[in-house]
Amino acid sequence: MEPMQAYLRRIGAERPARTTVDVLRELQLRHLLTVPFENLSIHLDEEIVLEQEQLLDKVVGARRGGFCYELNGAFGVLLAELGFDVTLLAARVYGEEERLGIPFDHLALRVRTVDGGDWLVDVGFGANSRFPLAFGERGEQVDPAGTFRLVEAGADPAGVRGDAAGSGDLDVVLDGRPQYRLETRPRVLGDFVGGAWWHSTSPYSPFKQSLVCSRLTEDGGRITLSGRTFTVTAADGTKEGSDLATDEEVLELYRERFGIVLERVPVIGKVSP
Repeated sequence: MEPMQAYLRRIGAERPARTTVDVLRELQLRHLLTVPFENLSIHLDEEIVLEQEQLLDKVVGARRGGFCYELNGAFGVLLAELGFDVTLLAARVYGEEERLGIPFDHLALRVRTVDGGDWLVDVGFGANSRFPLAFGERGEQVDPAGTFRLVEAGADPAGVRGDAAGSGDLDVVLDGRPQYRLETRPRVLGDFVGGAWWHSTSPYSPFKQSLVCSRLTEDGGRITLSGRTFTVTAADGTKEGSDLATDEEVLELYRERFGIVLERVPVIGKVSP
């Protein structure tokens, strides 16, 4: 099967006739519902390669997920092949005390549609917007995940200009809290290799310190397997958790709830002999 057709089948979508914003919205939602955000490769001693063929082999061929570089990297390939105008953008993620992370901390997409829209698309930031955000809009944008704003870097979440104003960067804000600072200059996939390496190897990386597999559910909730703890989050935010006792239960849950078939259970800090 042709790779892009296989990708569309993977997310349960049809090849679109036109690259409109409605199509983009549907593709983003289908991707979030079917392709998990996961960092299992880091704890399975699997190399993360930011090249088109390897990304498609993982997300489509192996029916795996990935973290931002892989998910947005692969989704960007799909959108470009379908005829969307796609630009890769770098971002730095806000951490504790609203401190910015490393350069090339995150990869997001700027996508232009045939009907004149210009959109921020992100399927690789965990519990983020379910639909594209209008890139040029500076007011509130209401999404099922919350209320978003794209504000000039250096402004407070209400949009008031600050000391860093004029850089051209944008802060993506969710419910008043900044999520990441987005550059607006175009990038290529190879620019993110250093960031992916750091997140895969540094003891200071949150991905090296944690083990997560998560995806959106059809009812607007989310399922997450973190180590051996499985959490079901309802659309209203209520959570119900359970702990898995055996490796067999863990592997079965990866398979049944995320469609991921593994030979062994990933464990933080463990590599294959």
